[in-house]
Amino acid sequence: MKQIDPYLEELLAKGGSDVHLSTNHQPCYRVDGEMKFTKGTEKFAYEELKELIYEFAPERNIRELEAQWDTDFAYELPGIARFRTNIFLDSEGIGLVMRQIPSRVPTFEELNIPESIRAFCFLNKGLVIVTGPTGSGKSTTLAAMVDLINRTRRQHIITIEDPIEFKHRSMGCLMNQREVHVHTKSFASALRAALREGPDIVLVGEMRDLETMEIAIETAETGHLVFGTLHTNTAATTVDRIIDKFPADRQNQIRTMLADSLKGVVAQTLCKRIGGGRIAAAEILMVTPAGAANIREGKTYQIPSLMQTGKNVGMRTFADDLLHLVKKGTITPEEAYGNAIDKPFLEKKLIDEGIPFDLTLTSLDDINFEIEAEGDSSRAEKIRRRLHVNPRDLAALRELVLVLATDENPDERNGHEALDYAQKLLDLTGHSDPLTMTLISAAYAELQHFTEALDWAKKALKQAKTNKQKDMVARINRYIALYKRQIPLRGEADEK
Repeated sequence: MKQIDPYLEELLAKGGSDVHLSTNHQPCYRVDGEMKFTKGTEKFAYEELKELIYEFAPERNIRELEAQWDTDFAYELPGIARFRTNIFLDSEGIGLVMRQIPSRVPTFEELNIPESIRAFCFLNKGLVIVTGPTGSGKSTTLAAMVDLINRTRRQHIITIEDPIEFKHRSMGCLMNQREVHVHTKSFASALRAALREGPDIVLVGEMRDLETMEIAIETAETGHLVFGTLHTNTAATTVDRIIDKFPADRQNQIRTMLADSLKGVVAQTLCKRIGGGRIAAAEILMVTPAGAANIREGKTYQIPSLMQTGKNVGMRTFADDLLHLVKKGTITPEEAYGNAIDKPFLEKKLIDEGIPFDLTLTSLDDINFEIEAEGDSSRAEKIRRRLHVNPRDLAALRELVLVLATDENPDERNGHEALDYAQKLLDLTGHSDPLTMTLISAAYAELQHFTEALDWAKKALKQAKTNKQKDMVARINRYIALYKRQIPLRGEADEK
């Protein structure tokens, strides 16, 4: 038995999803999405944890860790479970996280996957993307889809993963699973080679770079069914993220290719069930002729409206699904609100349905911590606390970027941090919000990158004109005039 095995057995006994071991910390388990420290145990010393890790990590991954400071691989308790493993170096020393991969692929019914997603499994060609933040259940949903195809069709499936998570045995279909860095050099090279390997269906574990995205789209265009994943939060932002990966002079061509090949997007997040466990809430885009036209014409900001009116063909928004789960008694209204992308819209839905909810936050009673007095905090620090409670608070994100990029106090401003938060804001709002793009321009201006600031301001201006936001148009024109003179914004955080 390896030294790591008892911790994995403890994880399984707790019904958790992840175990975290870090230098100078006690073992920590994620159960129902929440981190649980193991009380009454010793903290790991660096050498002790390093010895534990080096005992079970493959030699190739140890070399990669020492060269690149992190590495990924799969580990198995034979006959019990497999685990996706990441080892990394941090400020304290060394650490690892291991996520449980169930030995049996869960079914559609067990996962509560909507029937409209089942339709994607019976396409002959096209691109289907499953998206969401890390830990949102993308791999599990895709595994269930591949399993359904494997049981109902007679075709050739190739999966390209890093690492291989769920293992599929050939049933109706011939299954070939390839692991990046073990059976192939990269996602792109494996995907390119797949075209010579006679597949009907290809699963790309992660479309993480431009080359992989391009080959995936081309593979779908040439008559194959391609499944892929991205780390975006909504259907509309998924389309924007793909297009924005390409150079400006190629984006019109990619819009046309994507309009012809994209068949659907499933965006999901995991919510805590009442009574324990978690359940996925999903947003589903079925690319109809109207949706394809929106993509082709660069009108992705119209996709959310299209999804609202497309319920009859299986589409749904996050707000729809979260409200449905609340009304079924599966999740609490507070959990739905915490996972909503458009919180004001869901709040209105809950009020219209007469569903009471309480957003009052209480401190954890099992930990000790000190927070400096509000009066001693900077403006940015106060907003960061709000984001610590709810990282998807759009109002707080906007306010923080504004302070970091434009505050009159130089101690408050930080262009690099402003740009990081602005990117998080873009992931949530997509390219249909001119205010988000304006804030990105302000962050670039604070960094003295005026070419990028002008580019983003012009994008914001175009969108504001499309949305007929006259006040925003005037405001952005004023900013553009400043950027042309290489003047960053100052004092805008105090504008009403």
